[in-house]
Parts: sequence; C-alpha cells; structure tokens
Amino acid sequence: MSLETRKISFVQEFLRIQNEAIISDLENYLHKKNAELFESKVNPMSIEQFNHEIDIALQHSLDDKVVAAHELKNQYHK
Repeated sequence: MSLETRKISFVQEFLRIQNEAIISDLENYLHKKNAELFESKVNPMSIEQFNHEIDIALQHSLDDKVVAAHELKNQYHK
C-alpha cells in the first residue's frame, strides 16, 4: 500500500471518530512527533559560532547597519 493510499485511509478512519478524547490524543501525538522530528533535524551551532554571530551583530549595531522592527514590518506588509 502506497503512502498516499495509507494517508487517505487514515483520514477516512479519522473522520469517523466520534470520541473527543481520541481526537485529543491523536492531536497530542501528532504535535509530539512533529516536534521530535524537527528537533532531530536541528543542528545547534557551537558556542564559538554563537559568540561569532553575536560579535557580528554588535559590530553591525555600532556601524548603524540595523533595520528597525517597524521598518521590517512595513516591508513585510508590502
């Protein structure tokens, strides 16, 4: 059975569920598994890289190479 067929079958079965507790459990399980998957793919930076990024940000601030938050919001909305 293909993944697409399994997903369709699962959705059909899910739509037949009438018990709210089961829905809540499935939601919680899905959120937990998605979070675990995300965390397994995240590669944290080293402390040296973190400090380097901070140094760059501080230098940009001193060189006035920063953009105000309200300007970013305006650019985003355009």
